[in-house]
Amino acid sequence: MRRWNGWGDEATVVELPAHGEAFLAALIGPGQALADAGFEQVLAQVPASRLAAHPLICLNPEDRLRHARGQSLPDWLAMRSGDFGVFPDGVAYPESVEQIRALLALAEQQDITLIPYGGGTSVAGHINPQAGSRPVLTLSLERMGKLIEIDHDSLIATFGPGASGPQLESQLRAQGYTLGHFPQSWELSTLGGWVATRSSGQQSLRYGRIEQLFAGGKVETFAGTLEIPTFPASAAGPDLREVIMGSEGRFGVISEVKVRITRLAEQESFYAVFLPDWQRALAGIRSLAQARVPLSMLRLSNAIETQTQLALAGHPQQIAWLEKYLSLRGAGDGKCMLTFGVTGSRAQNAASLKQAKKLLKSFGGVFTGTLLGKKWAQNRFRFPYLRHGLWSAGYAVDTLETATDWNNVDNLLNKIEASLREGLREEGEQVHVFTHLSHVYSQGSSIYTTYVFRPGGSYAETLARWRKLKRAASQTIADNRGTISHQHGVGRDHAPYLAAEKGELGIAALQALSSHFDPQQRLLPGVLLEP
Repeated sequence: MRRWNGWGDEATVVELPAHGEAFLAALIGPGQALADAGFEQVLAQVPASRLAAHPLICLNPEDRLRHARGQSLPDWLAMRSGDFGVFPDGVAYPESVEQIRALLALAEQQDITLIPYGGGTSVAGHINPQAGSRPVLTLSLERMGKLIEIDHDSLIATFGPGASGPQLESQLRAQGYTLGHFPQSWELSTLGGWVATRSSGQQSLRYGRIEQLFAGGKVETFAGTLEIPTFPASAAGPDLREVIMGSEGRFGVISEVKVRITRLAEQESFYAVFLPDWQRALAGIRSLAQARVPLSMLRLSNAIETQTQLALAGHPQQIAWLEKYLSLRGAGDGKCMLTFGVTGSRAQNAASLKQAKKLLKSFGGVFTGTLLGKKWAQNRFRFPYLRHGLWSAGYAVDTLETATDWNNVDNLLNKIEASLREGLREEGEQVHVFTHLSHVYSQGSSIYTTYVFRPGGSYAETLARWRKLKRAASQTIADNRGTISHQHGVGRDHAPYLAAEKGELGIAALQALSSHFDPQQRLLPGVLLEP
């Protein structure tokens, strides 16, 4: 069963190894655990609904509790403390386009705010109900996750928007296909959410981001149904797909998604290689991207992340042997781990691997085969569960991400890490910060940074620490040529920094679109665009 106060399935537990806890204690101090609230205690806080009974709406307190928060660190603190704040007044589970339209009409008639809800995995404050005079209705699309049809000639599949990663892939793989979109939230996040937030999957080098996969579909708006036909390409004016991708529910409710699919590959393997230092590693991954070596995945950890991964991996004796071997081969202190994947036919993969090895060896790369690559593939969706293990040990963890051009990657990465590392100095607290590049392009790269810090003496103090760190890093990104979000969207947390990227005229254009599709601003007010 899905956790009510954290990530994923209750049966999945990822504990922090004892030596991992000692590693963190040496860096930032012993953990400081806070007490968690109980389910019944929180359930008793859910107030009476302001919505009238309706056959499409569930007013059950537990449903409302389970749809009140996403998965950002502030959401985590709210759930663990039991201080949820505002709960939705009801949850609807539409099963058809007609029911979505009926709920839009109801919202107009009864002055209701609507929150489209996919997998509840937002880490930017998309789906949290806000205090106000209007009742709040959350529209969970989980019952609209079926594969509707496949065009086998054009390789286009049509799905309901609520298909989660496992649901979508299982339906496609049964017929020999894949979408190939694997964000870290894949276990829970949904196709509609991927489109709405411009999601990126871990193997975007082969399959593309959602921009390349989204072919068309339907969006239910207060102004009517927007239908986006599928074309392989079109020069007929601006692409309406771009209006919907990244709109984050402000313009309408995505009711049908058409995606470009791929036949299943004959073979797939993942490899790990260690580079002697960050500058050679950075040059190596840039060269791979710009040479267009046909890989499916590239992920480069900086030296601190590499050290942290090895410390938290378990099996300390085996890691010690690995460290000794790498040191003898010239990859000692300061080494950086690069993980890459090859996906395709056996012949294609052999050629790709040969190219990658030749190029990376010129930068001092030490190959370690597929063992660490297999471990990455096995655990690729388990990292969000580590928050539970860290929390139990008395540590808070969060991530942030951006993207920039290659000539700015090193500069921006260093400034982000410095802003976080120094963020709690005045309180006498250390912050453990590390970064990887996980989506690379000829032009530049994403930058994905993780930071671990100790909670304060209370939940309020812990939230204040997070806000201080988040503000410092976000402002650093906005001031130094980075996008405020490469893959997690804007939500409410990033909305204050959007104008730095879009400009005054661009923000006005987005506001005009929002007013066109939703004149009374009933859909997620405050998300993407500040009031």
